[in-house]
Amino acid sequence: MPNRLASALSPYLRQHADNPVDWWEWSDEAFAEARRRDVPVLLSVGYAACHWCHVMAHESFEDAETAAQMNEGFVCIKVDREERPDVDAVHMAALVALTRQGGWPMTVFLTPDGDPFHAGTYFPPVPVRGVPSFRQVLAAVRESWVERRDDVERQAASLVEYLRAGAEQEGGAYAMPVGVDGGTVSPSASELAGAVTVLVTERDDQNGGFGDAPKFPPSMTLEHLLRHHARTGDPVALATVRATAAAMASGGLYDQLGGGFARYSVDATWTVPHFEKMLYDNAQLVGVYARLWRATGDVWARRVALETAGFMTREMLASGGFAASLDADTEGVEGRYYVWTPEQVAEALASTPEPDDAAWVARTCGVTAAGTFEEGASVLRLHPEAFASAPPPGEEPEIVDADRGARWARLRPVLRAARAQRTPPGRDEKIVTAWNGLAISSFAEAGRVLDAPHLVEVAEAVADHVVSHHLRDGRLRRASLGDRLADADGSLEDYALLADGLLTLFAATGEARWFTTAQSLVESALDLFVDGRHVYDSAADVEGPPLFVRAGDPTDNASPSGRSALAGALVRLGTMTGDLGYRVAADAALAPYRALATGAPRFAGWGLAVAESLLDGPREVVIVGDDDPRELAAGPLALAAWAAHAPGLVIVVGNPDGPVPSLAGRPAIGGEPTAYVCRGSSCSLPITSAAALAAYLADEQPGG
Repeated sequence: MPNRLASALSPYLRQHADNPVDWWEWSDEAFAEARRRDVPVLLSVGYAACHWCHVMAHESFEDAETAAQMNEGFVCIKVDREERPDVDAVHMAALVALTRQGGWPMTVFLTPDGDPFHAGTYFPPVPVRGVPSFRQVLAAVRESWVERRDDVERQAASLVEYLRAGAEQEGGAYAMPVGVDGGTVSPSASELAGAVTVLVTERDDQNGGFGDAPKFPPSMTLEHLLRHHARTGDPVALATVRATAAAMASGGLYDQLGGGFARYSVDATWTVPHFEKMLYDNAQLVGVYARLWRATGDVWARRVALETAGFMTREMLASGGFAASLDADTEGVEGRYYVWTPEQVAEALASTPEPDDAAWVARTCGVTAAGTFEEGASVLRLHPEAFASAPPPGEEPEIVDADRGARWARLRPVLRAARAQRTPPGRDEKIVTAWNGLAISSFAEAGRVLDAPHLVEVAEAVADHVVSHHLRDGRLRRASLGDRLADADGSLEDYALLADGLLTLFAATGEARWFTTAQSLVESALDLFVDGRHVYDSAADVEGPPLFVRAGDPTDNASPSGRSALAGALVRLGTMTGDLGYRVAADAALAPYRALATGAPRFAGWGLAVAESLLDGPREVVIVGDDDPRELAAGPLALAAWAAHAPGLVIVVGNPDGPVPSLAGRPAIGGEPTAYVCRGSSCSLPITSAAALAAYLADEQPGG
């Protein structure tokens, strides 16, 4: 019999609809049932593209005997971490407190009142290397609940007290303090320099990236280093970005045939990925590679940005927005869609003109008889500097070596067509507000930076969909699926990242409605998530079972935290409006990143990137004219502004009487589009030539 998840919005939850487990969604009714039966709650948290979530589901949740044990002893709740990040965050904190490690699938045992007392990640079906089987865990927890209830409840109370005390202590560190005598509390120049020093000591000089395996794309740290270089001219910061970006794009983390990045590499060399593709990674990396090309002129970076955007447009657009993820597995096997054996390469290229085409591809892309993955299969690799230029949409890239380039351009589409005959990965078509905000921002900026206006059009279409579907009566929803809107309210990251994306889209299009909507979202975020001097990730009036602690973590993980994203939107909005209140709030929101700068800069990438922008002024280019604002936004002055390598440059485009305060009182000289470059209260003389604007902005660069 299908369980309650058959009608869930989340594709991840629906994946479990036919389990023999009597699953509930996260709800007051589920906890009421646990109290009625006087049994613990078994909370299982994961997401649709999670490989080990699938493994545990096949091994345990689909097993009738295991399911019977779960149903008899517990009320079982299944949660999609992407739909309910608040539920995931607080229980992940409990998991880490209990086990010193985190991850998914996450299994947490709770009292009927919602207090956690035991937790783990993946539990195997049989004991393995000291790890108990899942059924052993179930039996032990059940026995403890029945035989030693007082001990269990004391442990739960102690854990909750510990987590609440930590939140209060962190709340003090995470609070929005007021600067002494009006001084700033955001990271200083010396602290930002210190962060770079720490990052350099942690980087992998041989393989690129930071630390050892597993390696995740450090998107926000790369952006922080790009902005630090833009502000200071530090060559080490830029070299670190180039080395890491090249290594990621060379290895199996990057899909050499279709574009786009996997979630992480299981090794230190970026060779073998965990094959799921997440929207938040690819959305951020489009912007990172576009800005790296702007800073260096490295044509391979431009190619990777455009190919990744092409992958997202081709494979992740769903129901008007970008889908959350592509699965790691196909036909129950991880990576099957992406890997190649020498025999498969030879079969795919059997009809090509040159008899050694297959051998050439195997050498060029690292396909060996031994394999780099499992069962003799290899993940394709290709050094990005082999490519000379990014192609127009739909065309193959050129390569520095003309012969090699022509050969790869000929063979790549043949391999891609052969791969297309395989069963493709499943797609989680859930549209997540925050991650679409990231995509809107990157596509809008990359469209102008790379002179690829079709990307701006995609960004605007996605923004239209998300705003019209997810924003209801001034409140955002977290996600949707098709025409169905999730019950879960938007979190701080949803408000902040969508607002930030709309501000970028405003700059790229001149459409004032995006500015107006973004400002409204920021005002709502300040009202819903900032309580006195504290910043929280969820609103106080969120519906559903109350959580034992209200999360407010400032650290950046795979995507910007709600707090750092809010700070970024506040900096830009304060610059565009001249409202000192936004500037003060942004400065205060950045306070926690002072300690993180030198203590854990890899977990503060976006916060430090925003701090770089704030310390730089930030610089603002205001472009006014009597023409249609959309024409101004795509005109020579605007493109010259987008080409400037400045840390978080704020661009405002419109008519002198437009709704954005930065436009007021700045005339278009002689009726021609006119630019003004401002930092703080100081602005340049009017500039009417794109070449003059480019020269002025270049002169402001370190060493300019």
